[in-house]
Amino acid sequence: MSAPVFLAEPSSAEPQGLAQYPAGSLYVLDGAEGRHAGVVQRRGVGEHVDVVDGDGLRLRCVIETVEAAQVGLRVDEVVEEPAPDVVVTLVQALAKGDRDEMAIEAATEVGADAVVPWQAERSIVVWRGDRAAKSRARWLATVRAATKQARRARLPRVDVAIDTRGLVERTREVVAACGAVIVLHEEASAPLAEVPLPVPASLADAAGGRAPEVLVVVGPEGGISEREVDALTEAGALTARLGPHVLRTSTAGPVAIALLVQRLGRWDGTPA
Repeated sequence: MSAPVFLAEPSSAEPQGLAQYPAGSLYVLDGAEGRHAGVVQRRGVGEHVDVVDGDGLRLRCVIETVEAAQVGLRVDEVVEEPAPDVVVTLVQALAKGDRDEMAIEAATEVGADAVVPWQAERSIVVWRGDRAAKSRARWLATVRAATKQARRARLPRVDVAIDTRGLVERTREVVAACGAVIVLHEEASAPLAEVPLPVPASLADAAGGRAPEVLVVVGPEGGISEREVDALTEAGALTARLGPHVLRTSTAGPVAIALLVQRLGRWDGTPA
C-alpha cells in the first residue's frame, strides 16, 4: 500500500520549504496536517508517510515520534517529480447540487493539473460577491483533499471564475501558444480519442521551457449554448464527443481528463 500524503504548509520562516530537508534529516509535521496525522488518523511510530509541497517535491518519511498534533519524521528519501510537459486543465461550468465540486474532485484524482470555474450562460449557480469567495474556497479545499487522496505531489491550480467572454479570450491565448481547447459536445463528429494534442514541451524545439496547455471545457446541466460553442470555435477551440452516451456535468470532465492523461502517457509508469 502506498504511504499517505500530507501537504506541507508554506512558511515565511522556511523560505526554502521542503528543499532544505535531505535524506537523513528530521522534519516536524505540525499544524492542521500534524493533528490530522497524529490525532485523527492515529499514525504511529514506524509507519511510512509522505510529505509533499504541492509543487512536485516529496519527502518519503518514517514516523519517529508522535506528540498530539506534532509528528516527528525521519526523511528516508527525497523525490522531485517533474512538471507536466503538457498542462491538462478542466474548465468546469458551475453546476447545482455540488456536481461541479464532484467533477473537480474526480478530475484531480485522475490527473488534472488545473481547474477553472466557468460561469456559463446556462449555469443555474451564480458566483457573486461573498458567495464567489466562499465557493472558490470550497473548490480549493476539494482539490487539496483529492490531491492527498490520490497521493499526488503536485497540487492542481484553482483559477478564479471566468465568464464566457473570459473563456473565449483564454481560448485564443492557449491556441496562440500552441495549445488546444476541446469543448465536449454531444453533437460533435470527432471522438476525443482522435483530437490532436499539443506537442509536449520536452519534445518541442521552440517550447521555450513553457509547457503547452489543453483546456477541456465542460458545460452545465443544460449544456453549452450554441452561441457559446460558436464563440469558442471561432476563437480556435475544437469540439469532441466522449462516446455514444450523454454524461452528467459531474462525470464528463473526469472521464475526459482520464482519456487525455492516458494518451499523454502519464498512466504508463509506476506510482510515484
